[in-house]
Amino acid sequence: MDKIIIEGGQRLEGEVTISGAKNAALPIMASTLLADGTSALENIPDLLDIRTIANLLRRLGAEVDLSAGRAEINSNSVENLVAPYELVKTMRASVLVLGPLLTRFGKAQVSLPGGCAIGARPINLHLKGLTAMGAEINLEHGYVQAEAPLGLQGADIFFDLPTVTGTENLLMAAVLANGTTILRNAAREPEVADLANALTAMGAKIEGIGTDVLTIEGVKSLKAISYGVMSDRIEAATFMAAAGITGGRITIKQAPVSALTAVENKLKQTGLKFDHPGQDTIVVTGPSRINSVDIKTEPYPGFPTDMQAQFMAMMCFASGLSVITETIFDNRFIHVSELERMGADIRLSGNTAIVEGVPALLGAPVMATDLRASASLVLAGLAAKGQTEVSRVYHIDRGYERIEEKLSGLGARIRRIKA
Repeated sequence: MDKIIIEGGQRLEGEVTISGAKNAALPIMASTLLADGTSALENIPDLLDIRTIANLLRRLGAEVDLSAGRAEINSNSVENLVAPYELVKTMRASVLVLGPLLTRFGKAQVSLPGGCAIGARPINLHLKGLTAMGAEINLEHGYVQAEAPLGLQGADIFFDLPTVTGTENLLMAAVLANGTTILRNAAREPEVADLANALTAMGAKIEGIGTDVLTIEGVKSLKAISYGVMSDRIEAATFMAAAGITGGRITIKQAPVSALTAVENKLKQTGLKFDHPGQDTIVVTGPSRINSVDIKTEPYPGFPTDMQAQFMAMMCFASGLSVITETIFDNRFIHVSELERMGADIRLSGNTAIVEGVPALLGAPVMATDLRASASLVLAGLAAKGQTEVSRVYHIDRGYERIEEKLSGLGARIRRIKA
């Protein structure tokens, strides 16, 4: 099992280019099931999750060619409508094939994704919405058995809670449904908007993109597209935090600037300085000492839960006390015990973490427990005294493309040890 070894204490400086957004690429790749012909997708990151959904699409019968930064997908030969457990269990986003398969082919059998290291994330809102659209849903032997023999019908659907994958699944189901579908209290994340823009390029009729009310008028068919996926806002924000935690200066290129407002505003309060010399370029300069700042995670456009762990790593070095409140997922503080191994002073109370900044963290062997937790441990290791050894880094490979190479290019003393 690979490990990442970090010799801390280096001030990071230089340029880094942000990769395509995994959380936009995955649903857009799934959406190619809706169209005839070969779709060419650009700015596709080379990540474990991308390879997983490519394998799932192949299992369904699609032809998938992955190359550097690009995916070509032809779904003309899709005949197998079963998404098996052995693939779905490795990545919850695999459930995104449910909506496209059901609306185009009239039936689908998709394994339930099961539990998750950062808490339960059930798909009941997906199934409730599909049922409202006329689908017949049965749960048998750990699988969602879904049929729509007469086709899906447009419906007025209200989400009890904003759900990103739920919004994406129902959005993809609605584009080929009969009539008009309205999704209310829909997720507003930029990755949802990117999917909607890709579907529009295919010929879908969608109004309200970027808002919490999406109106979709079903069409008879969609066409293949050439489309460039947006850049990854969480990767960009993680490199912002890397500049802050090391007191460095990093120029971040191909950054989705408009999607980073909430993170940038909070990081400014910690003492980081930002310049915007170009439309998709951000220059971030870290302070000599980080200020303590409170955060509360919220759905977009609030502070993203996917940056909570990285922000906590910064607060471990801050002057004073900070309060971090997690409102999106339960059990998303499992990185705390690993930060404490490095000398962090953190107290937990329910969904709140109280972080008292310390003068320094000390390098130690630590274990990654999920994707964003692993990023927080790498950040802590960059600023810690001595050597930090991060194990189980397959988690970080799910969402960060060549992170050790990018950090090394900024001056970090970091290397990967192959198992």
